[in-house]
Amino acid sequence: MAGVRIMMHHHVDRFVQLNRALGMKFAAQETSLRAFADFAAERSITHVTAALILEWAGGASTPDAARARFDRARALAVFLHAEDAQHEIPTMGLLGRSRRRRPAPHILTQDQISRIMQEALLVPGLTPISPLTYHNLFGLLASTGLRISEALSLRRDDLTEDGLMIRKGKFGKSRLVPIHASTRATLERYLEARCIVRNAGDDLFVLGHGRAPTATRVYVVFVRIVRKLGYRNPTGPGPRVHDLRHTFAVRSLEACGNDPQAVLRHMKALSTYLGHVDIANTYWYLEATPVLLQMIASTAEETWIGGAA
Repeated sequence: MAGVRIMMHHHVDRFVQLNRALGMKFAAQETSLRAFADFAAERSITHVTAALILEWAGGASTPDAARARFDRARALAVFLHAEDAQHEIPTMGLLGRSRRRRPAPHILTQDQISRIMQEALLVPGLTPISPLTYHNLFGLLASTGLRISEALSLRRDDLTEDGLMIRKGKFGKSRLVPIHASTRATLERYLEARCIVRNAGDDLFVLGHGRAPTATRVYVVFVRIVRKLGYRNPTGPGPRVHDLRHTFAVRSLEACGNDPQAVLRHMKALSTYLGHVDIANTYWYLEATPVLLQMIASTAEETWIGGAA
């Protein structure tokens, strides 16, 4: 039993170190996960299972506390599963929905994004600007990771020499988003084509009436396109506009290669670039990136635990 306890606490050590390296305090989570490690050791269990997590969570005093236990142990299971598939990841929401539940991301391939953009050029509209607007809007979301609300709030003069000025970010925060030269050139060509719209306002992206499309309209157009392309079933969940942002974040992290320290540095920069208030929101993308999870899990001991010895 002593050996099992040491091993389980070692797993928790690595997970705690990872989260703290990403900028989180992780104090309450650590206390909870150490209790979970003791719970597993008392039963001589060396691999996390869904049944073990449910049993431990079920011992909490309130439903909210049980959900908190479940979510924390499940996060540990995701981390451990990346290096050893014998660790089970229980299905989300087995103890009921948390107050804030994020839908699973759909990470798109470059070919899928290209086909979505090409299909956008076939979107019907009152004027030729509509298909160009959706084509360039989806391209910008995919290449910058902007929120749809941020992209639709852009004004013509927000395209500056230094990048895109996001003046109406989430939580009212403003930030400057650097863009690639090719993205700038594409936007400048779009602005030239945009001149065909009479009485166009100051919005960067406009339809035939001279104003930006609503977010709801963009959602509808995107869903129609991905269903037409077979990326989403006629009913049920599937890729959404916001998944262009998710895809940007995940591909950006994967581009760091097999250097965990580079990933951690990039996580902090990416958090600022995406406009996240809490880096924990950026860390969420790792769950959608098994390649990075496996790399970080396998090198965590040497990088953080061994280095501190």
